Amino acid sequence: MKRRQFSLACGTAMVAGSVVCAPALAQGDQPKAGTDYHLVEQRAAVDAPAGKIEVVEFFWYSCGHCNAFEPTLEAWIKRVPKDVVVRRVPVAFQDSFAPQQRLYYVLEAMGLVDKLHGKVFAAIHVDKLKLDRPELISEWVAKQGVDKTKFMEHYNSFSVATKVRKATELQNAYRVEGVPALGVAGRFYTDGALAKNMDRALMVVEFLIAGVRSGR
Repeated sequence: MKRRQFSLACGTAMVAGSVVCAPALAQGDQPKAGTDYHLVEQRAAVDAPAGKIEVVEFFWYSCGHCNAFEPTLEAWIKRVPKDVVVRRVPVAFQDSFAPQQRLYYVLEAMGLVDKLHGKVFAAIHVDKLKLDRPELISEWVAKQGVDKTKFMEHYNSFSVATKVRKATELQNAYRVEGVPALGVAGRFYTDGALAKNMDRALMVVEFLIAGVRSGR
Protein backbone atom coordinates (compact mmCIF):
# COMPACT_ATOMS: atom_id res chain seq x y z
CA MET A 1 0.00 0.00 0.00
CA LYS A 2 1.28 3.43 -0.98
CA ARG A 3 1.58 6.22 1.58
CA ARG A 4 -1.20 8.18 -0.11
CA GLN A 5 -3.54 5.17 -0.08
CA PHE A 6 -3.41 4.09 3.55
CA SER A 7 -6.40 6.22 4.51
CA LEU A 8 -8.68 4.32 2.11
CA ALA A 9 -9.41 1.71 4.77
CA CYS A 10 -6.58 -0.33 3.30
CA GLY A 11 -8.82 -2.09 0.89
CA THR A 12 -11.25 -0.16 -1.30
CA ALA A 13 -8.96 -0.61 -4.27
CA MET A 14 -8.05 -4.20 -3.34
CA VAL A 15 -9.92 -7.38 -4.00
CA ALA A 16 -9.96 -9.37 -0.76
CA GLY A 17 -6.52 -8.01 0.09
CA SER A 18 -4.94 -9.66 -2.91
CA VAL A 19 -1.87 -8.44 -4.72
CA VAL A 20 -2.36 -7.51 -8.36
CA CYS A 21 0.39 -9.20 -10.33
CA ALA A 22 1.90 -8.21 -13.65
CA PRO A 23 3.82 -10.61 -15.89
CA ALA A 24 7.46 -11.09 -14.92
CA LEU A 25 10.21 -9.96 -17.24
CA ALA A 26 11.43 -12.47 -19.77
CA GLN A 27 13.80 -15.09 -18.43
CA GLY A 28 17.36 -13.84 -18.50
CA ASP A 29 16.43 -10.19 -18.01
CA GLN A 30 18.37 -8.93 -15.01
CA PRO A 31 16.75 -6.44 -12.64
CA LYS A 32 17.84 -2.88 -13.34
CA ALA A 33 18.65 -0.10 -10.89
CA GLY A 34 16.15 2.72 -11.13
CA THR A 35 13.57 0.44 -12.70
CA ASP A 36 13.22 -2.71 -10.57
CA TYR A 37 14.96 -1.38 -7.46
CA HIS A 38 16.47 1.79 -6.08
CA LEU A 39 19.90 2.45 -4.66
CA VAL A 40 19.73 3.87 -1.14
CA GLU A 41 21.48 7.25 -1.30
CA GLN A 42 22.95 7.10 2.18
CA ARG A 43 23.37 3.58 3.50
CA ALA A 44 20.76 2.60 6.02
CA ALA A 45 21.67 1.05 9.35
CA VAL A 46 21.83 -2.75 9.51
CA ASP A 47 21.52 -5.04 12.53
CA ALA A 48 22.96 -8.15 10.92
CA PRO A 49 26.35 -9.30 12.21
CA ALA A 50 29.47 -9.22 10.04
CA GLY A 51 29.35 -11.79 7.26
CA LYS A 52 25.54 -11.77 7.09
CA ILE A 53 23.34 -10.06 4.49
CA GLU A 54 20.31 -8.33 5.95
CA VAL A 55 16.93 -8.28 4.24
CA VAL A 56 14.27 -6.04 5.78
CA GLU A 57 10.56 -6.44 5.17
CA PHE A 58 8.61 -3.25 5.82
CA PHE A 59 4.96 -3.95 6.65
CA TRP A 60 1.79 -2.66 8.29
CA TYR A 61 -0.59 -5.09 9.98
CA SER A 62 -3.68 -3.31 8.63
CA CYS A 63 -2.48 -3.46 5.01
CA GLY A 64 -4.23 -6.05 2.85
CA HIS A 65 -1.22 -6.36 0.54
CA CYS A 66 1.02 -7.18 3.52
CA ASN A 67 -1.48 -9.77 4.69
CA ALA A 68 -1.53 -11.38 1.23
CA PHE A 69 2.28 -11.37 1.04
CA GLU A 70 2.90 -12.84 4.49
CA PRO A 71 2.58 -16.57 3.57
CA THR A 72 4.88 -16.10 0.57
CA LEU A 73 7.44 -14.26 2.67
CA GLU A 74 7.26 -16.84 5.45
CA ALA A 75 7.93 -19.65 2.97
CA TRP A 76 10.80 -17.67 1.43
CA ILE A 77 12.39 -17.03 4.84
CA LYS A 78 12.49 -20.76 5.48
CA ARG A 79 14.64 -21.38 2.42
CA VAL A 80 17.07 -18.44 2.43
CA PRO A 81 20.77 -19.30 2.66
CA LYS A 82 22.46 -19.23 6.06
CA ASP A 83 24.27 -15.98 5.32
CA VAL A 84 20.95 -14.11 4.93
CA VAL A 85 19.17 -12.58 7.93
CA VAL A 86 15.56 -11.43 7.51
CA ARG A 87 13.95 -8.99 9.89
CA ARG A 88 10.54 -7.40 9.85
CA VAL A 89 10.07 -3.68 10.45
CA PRO A 90 6.59 -2.21 11.03
CA VAL A 91 6.12 1.15 9.34
CA ALA A 92 4.44 4.36 10.46
CA PHE A 93 3.20 6.59 7.65
CA GLN A 94 1.43 8.59 10.35
CA ASP A 95 1.25 8.59 14.16
CA SER A 96 -1.83 6.36 14.24
CA PHE A 97 0.34 3.45 13.05
CA ALA A 98 2.41 3.52 16.26
CA PRO A 99 0.20 1.14 18.31
CA GLN A 100 0.71 -1.62 15.77
CA GLN A 101 4.45 -0.88 15.65
CA ARG A 102 4.52 -1.32 19.42
CA LEU A 103 2.44 -4.49 19.14
CA TYR A 104 5.03 -6.11 16.87
CA TYR A 105 7.96 -5.15 19.08
CA VAL A 106 6.22 -6.41 22.21
CA LEU A 107 5.63 -9.75 20.48
CA GLU A 108 9.33 -9.75 19.60
CA ALA A 109 10.38 -8.89 23.17
CA MET A 110 8.16 -11.63 24.61
CA GLY A 111 9.25 -14.27 22.09
CA LEU A 112 5.76 -14.46 20.60
CA VAL A 113 6.36 -13.51 16.95
CA ASP A 114 6.23 -17.09 15.68
CA LYS A 115 3.06 -17.77 17.65
CA LEU A 116 1.08 -14.55 17.11
CA HIS A 117 2.43 -12.54 14.16
CA GLY A 118 0.27 -14.41 11.64
CA LYS A 119 -2.68 -14.35 14.02
CA VAL A 120 -2.57 -10.55 14.15
CA PHE A 121 -3.02 -10.43 10.38
CA ALA A 122 -5.88 -12.94 10.62
CA ALA A 123 -7.57 -10.99 13.41
CA ILE A 124 -7.55 -7.83 11.32
CA HIS A 125 -8.25 -9.19 7.84
CA VAL A 126 -10.37 -12.27 8.57
CA ASP A 127 -12.07 -11.45 11.88
CA LYS A 128 -12.26 -7.73 10.95
CA LEU A 129 -10.91 -6.46 14.27
CA LYS A 130 -9.35 -2.99 14.21
CA LEU A 131 -6.49 -3.48 16.70
CA ASP A 132 -5.45 0.12 16.27
CA ARG A 133 -5.54 1.29 19.90
CA PRO A 134 -3.69 0.03 22.98
CA GLU A 135 -6.86 -1.06 24.77
CA LEU A 136 -8.09 -3.08 21.78
CA ILE A 137 -4.67 -4.65 21.28
CA SER A 138 -4.27 -5.59 24.95
CA GLU A 139 -7.75 -7.15 25.05
CA TRP A 140 -6.94 -9.22 21.97
CA VAL A 141 -3.56 -10.48 23.24
CA ALA A 142 -5.14 -11.44 26.55
CA LYS A 143 -7.56 -13.67 24.62
CA GLN A 144 -4.52 -15.33 23.06
CA GLY A 145 -3.33 -16.40 26.50
CA VAL A 146 -0.79 -13.61 26.98
CA ASP A 147 -0.45 -11.98 30.40
CA LYS A 148 -2.07 -8.58 29.83
CA THR A 149 -0.10 -6.83 32.58
CA LYS A 150 3.26 -8.04 31.27
CA PHE A 151 2.25 -7.17 27.73
CA MET A 152 1.42 -3.59 28.70
CA GLU A 153 4.64 -3.26 30.68
CA HIS A 154 6.55 -4.05 27.51
CA TYR A 155 4.18 -1.93 25.41
CA ASN A 156 4.93 1.17 27.50
CA SER A 157 8.62 0.41 27.99
CA PHE A 158 11.53 2.59 26.92
CA SER A 159 13.05 -0.29 24.92
CA VAL A 160 9.92 -0.71 22.78
CA ALA A 161 9.64 3.05 22.30
CA THR A 162 13.27 3.06 21.13
CA LYS A 163 12.60 0.26 18.64
CA VAL A 164 9.60 2.15 17.28
CA ARG A 165 11.71 5.25 16.79
CA LYS A 166 14.46 3.28 15.05
CA ALA A 167 11.89 1.53 12.84
CA THR A 168 10.59 4.87 11.62
CA GLU A 169 14.14 6.12 11.07
CA LEU A 170 14.93 3.01 9.01
CA GLN A 171 11.74 3.44 6.99
CA ASN A 172 12.79 6.98 6.19
CA ALA A 173 16.37 5.97 5.40
CA TYR A 174 15.12 3.48 2.81
CA ARG A 175 12.52 6.03 1.64
CA VAL A 176 9.76 3.45 1.82
CA GLU A 177 6.99 4.45 -0.59
CA GLY A 178 4.51 1.73 0.24
CA VAL A 179 4.17 -1.66 1.88
CA PRO A 180 5.04 -4.43 1.67
CA ALA A 181 8.55 -3.37 0.70
CA LEU A 182 12.01 -4.92 0.94
CA GLY A 183 15.41 -3.51 1.78
CA VAL A 184 18.72 -5.29 1.21
CA ALA A 185 21.98 -4.72 3.09
CA GLY A 186 21.15 -1.09 3.80
CA ARG A 187 21.87 -0.39 0.13
CA PHE A 188 18.89 -1.40 -2.02
CA TYR A 189 15.12 -0.97 -1.95
CA THR A 190 12.33 -2.62 -3.93
CA ASP A 191 8.58 -3.11 -3.65
CA GLY A 192 5.63 -4.41 -5.63
CA ALA A 193 5.31 -1.25 -7.69
CA LEU A 194 8.94 -1.33 -8.82
CA ALA A 195 9.21 -5.07 -9.36
CA LYS A 196 5.65 -5.33 -10.78
CA ASN A 197 4.52 -7.80 -8.08
CA MET A 198 5.81 -9.12 -4.77
CA ASP A 199 6.79 -12.54 -6.09
CA ARG A 200 9.09 -10.80 -8.52
CA ALA A 201 10.25 -8.44 -5.78
CA LEU A 202 11.66 -11.49 -4.01
CA MET A 203 13.45 -12.46 -7.24
CA VAL A 204 14.94 -8.96 -7.33
CA VAL A 205 16.03 -9.37 -3.71
CA GLU A 206 17.71 -12.68 -4.54
CA PHE A 207 19.56 -10.95 -7.39
CA LEU A 208 20.69 -8.19 -5.01
CA ILE A 209 21.76 -10.69 -2.36
CA ALA A 210 23.92 -12.46 -4.94
CA GLY A 211 25.48 -9.12 -5.87
CA VAL A 212 26.25 -8.24 -2.24
CA ARG A 213 27.71 -11.69 -1.69
CA SER A 214 30.01 -11.36 -4.69
CA GLY A 215 31.13 -7.88 -3.65
CA ARG A 216 29.24 -5.92 -6.31
